[in-house]
Amino acid sequence: MTFIEKLSAAWAAHDSLLCVGLDPDSSKFPPHLQGQPDAIFTFCKAIIDATADTACAFKPQIAYFAALRAEDQLEALCRYLRASYPQLPVILDAKRGDIGATAEQYAREAFERYGADAVTVNPYMGSDSIAPYLEWQDRGTIVLCRTSNPGGSDLQFLNAGGKPVYQHVAQLVAEKWNTNGQCALVVGATFPTELAQVRAIVGDMPLLVPGIGAQGGDVAATVAAGRTADGCGMMINSSRAILYAGGDEHFAAAARTVALATRDAINRYRR
Repeated sequence: MTFIEKLSAAWAAHDSLLCVGLDPDSSKFPPHLQGQPDAIFTFCKAIIDATADTACAFKPQIAYFAALRAEDQLEALCRYLRASYPQLPVILDAKRGDIGATAEQYAREAFERYGADAVTVNPYMGSDSIAPYLEWQDRGTIVLCRTSNPGGSDLQFLNAGGKPVYQHVAQLVAEKWNTNGQCALVVGATFPTELAQVRAIVGDMPLLVPGIGAQGGDVAATVAAGRTADGCGMMINSSRAILYAGGDEHFAAAARTVALATRDAINRYRR
């Protein structure tokens, strides 16, 4: 099953556009997990088990694991996801952006080592930085387009042949780079006007949409701007608001409560 097929099936089966981001900050773990050698895996596994039926995908952010030399726990977590929730895509949030042989190794890392269904990549170096990921014809390549951070405008709004760079990226991906039909774009919920413009450019291509929850993106505006005609088309990511909803031994139950509320809020506006 390809990335897009798995994602489409998850949208339908779980009636959800919610993507749960796994950004494990050990300083925010509940006291009973502090200092445990496998605390990251234990924390994330509990979050996954509590929220899997509310989500259309999980998105581990590699930096949170690598900074603590916990790549082995990320590998174990990806194995757990594939074994226990094979219906849900795993998106490795790595934002890789190199070329040639180096990009080939980054693709192997994402798709062989971690077994991810998709990976986020940076298009700044052009088609050379995307091509190695497209060699994996069943996997997803999710290209940064209009990011949720305020500083994204420094480059993404520059005029490039009469249109801003982010629109040029959207058009390149939709018309030239999406050779396998497995590409998606990252567009932030914090910019609903630009989100709508990207949707108009790329048609039904999936959009990974960070920025709700802790970053303050408006759910109603996000859904109105980014949904496709069938009410799907998005992986609306929430990380911190779900992960750290509770600070004690009941943290997973608190995370589930927030995930359910977020999924239901999204669904109110997508019909």
